[in-house]
Amino acid sequence: MERPSWAPPDVDIEQPSISRIWDWFLDGSHNFAVDRKVARQMLRLMPEGPRMAQASRAFLRRAVRMCAAAGVTQFLDIGSGIPTVGNVHEIARLADPRARVVYVDTDPVAVSHTRQLLAGDPTTTVLRADLREPEEILDSPELNGTLDLDRPVAVMLIMILHFVPDEDDPARVLARFRDALPAGSMLAIAHGSPTTENMPDEHLHGAREMYERSVAQVRLRTRPEVEALFDGWQLLDPGVVWIPDWRPDPNDAGPRFDIPNAGYAGVAVKL
Repeated sequence: MERPSWAPPDVDIEQPSISRIWDWFLDGSHNFAVDRKVARQMLRLMPEGPRMAQASRAFLRRAVRMCAAAGVTQFLDIGSGIPTVGNVHEIARLADPRARVVYVDTDPVAVSHTRQLLAGDPTTTVLRADLREPEEILDSPELNGTLDLDRPVAVMLIMILHFVPDEDDPARVLARFRDALPAGSMLAIAHGSPTTENMPDEHLHGAREMYERSVAQVRLRTRPEVEALFDGWQLLDPGVVWIPDWRPDPNDAGPRFDIPNAGYAGVAVKL
């Protein structure tokens, strides 16, 4: 395959990526043939995949607006993916022009294109780092040059925690972020679920196994398990619910969001 001009030189264009598969689901253009191949294989078993991606992005927008309405003007979006319309900084600045944002991702394509998008913007930056190494994020000059950790920060973890297996102790990771942030900080989580209502179990298992062989291990969690990830935070109404059911916005209504197996979501505050 010919390397696209926009692909960073250190990217393996024959290795599929979580961020680029998601980009394809969201009708983006920064993905490779190998990403599209895996995505199409997934769609045979899970045809609602793009609608799930759209629903999670819609939740992100609603959560950002809610955090901004609560007076939080600083955002840390971990697992931010490839830039698409409706990024955190765009939504937050509609509510408060002073909003400051740090994006974090492990995918070099996602980081490269976010840097291009943010070029010349002193209040928004991007960092290539792994959620499982919270100190790398919290101690980075990118974060500390953009956010003030003495003031509340909203941490956005949208469809990323199911790539953190139990052996990597996601509770420990989240506790480190919680302990580093002041009262009034907020946490938004959207998480894949092992429970479906409209998909045969064998299709779910097949899609999961295919994804794990091609891209990354997946740890889907039940609603109680997702609720446990908010330990030490105060969950806000309506608690942890199906993603489309979290404070639905009429502007998000329509057939593409009518998906009962989109995963779970919730937002909480540190008291």
